Amino acid sequence: MKTSTQKIVKTSLIAALCCIATMIIKIPSPLKGYLNLGDCVVIFAGWLFSPMYGFLAAGFGSALADIFLGYVVYSPATFVIKGIMAAIVSYSYKCLKEKKMKVVYLVIFGAIAEIFMVLGYYIFESILYGFAASAVNIPANSMQGIAGLIIGMALIKIFEKRLK
Repeated sequence: MKTSTQKIVKTSLIAALCCIATMIIKIPSPLKGYLNLGDCVVIFAGWLFSPMYGFLAAGFGSALADIFLGYVVYSPATFVIKGIMAAIVSYSYKCLKEKKMKVVYLVIFGAIAEIFMVLGYYIFESILYGFAASAVNIPANSMQGIAGLIIGMALIKIFEKRLK
């Protein structure tokens, strides 16, 4: 029982951190969305937790930021997209934990997670605004993904020895 409570508390703390990281720097994007640094915590959550807990921390934290910042229409998509991103990183890290090149694979799967984010928001925004109009956000979301991957990897390296 104690382990389950600890997981819930840690997941909640990372969800709160994800929400704050998403809200602290908010740069408006062309199609009523915004760019942020929350992806670094999403990548970190995937590394830190199992796929389910990573999904929940990243999904809830990011979706809550959307709600608090007034982007309620984006929150369901954000919950799914950011949650799946963390799950992608978590699955890859857990499967490749013993391999010598785990950092390389973590970068590769982190990049896959960020590509999923760009495509996920493109598809979601295409439903709202049309395919041509949604293409405007691809470069901005890509920049957010690159920054999230770099900072997320830095967080992992900083906390790797302390948390494992």
